[in-house]
Amino acid sequence: MKFVLLKIIIVIVLLLSAFSENIFPQEIKEEVREIITNTFNKDVQYDYEKYIIPDSLKTKVENTTQQKFFSESVYILKIFDEEILSGVALLDNVYGKDMPITFLVIFEDSGKIILADIVKYREPYGAAVQNKNWTAQFKKKESNSGFSVGDDIDGITGATISVKSVTKGIYKLSLLYKEIKESLWNSSYTDLINR
Repeated sequence: MKFVLLKIIIVIVLLLSAFSENIFPQEIKEEVREIITNTFNKDVQYDYEKYIIPDSLKTKVENTTQQKFFSESVYILKIFDEEILSGVALLDNVYGKDMPITFLVIFEDSGKIILADIVKYREPYGAAVQNKNWTAQFKKKESNSGFSVGDDIDGITGATISVKSVTKGIYKLSLLYKEIKESLWNSSYTDLINR
């Protein structure tokens, strides 16, 4: 009983620290920065904002993926390379067995995934989902691609819960991106520097 209560308290503390502010924690921020600069180049700029998902869209995406969003919001990062919008990333969490898994999905304008990456893995086991070979399976997938573990996505022995959860989470973000992408690509670099 005490162990379950401790887990609940840890999850609540993580939730409050990870998503209570309008920005994400420094540790997550640094990891996201590294992922973005490794994917594009060292000179990219990015703008981030907390996006509150409209209830109707949230319900639609959750019903399709059979997975609830971690919270009512995700973070959107618009990535600029030499004043040109080069990609849009969505940052979210999913539940592993007991703890949240923070992940980032970077999209090109068409909706194809450029990169999916695990930003923060908190479970004591199942960490193989962080493996770059496993996350590389999502490259070029989009909202109408197959996301079925065992058919379209390889499973990982010892990480079944994490694999299924992260896969549904990435699928969920690809569906969300499809619905909001028009408004995201209408931003300019000037909008970023004038904030």
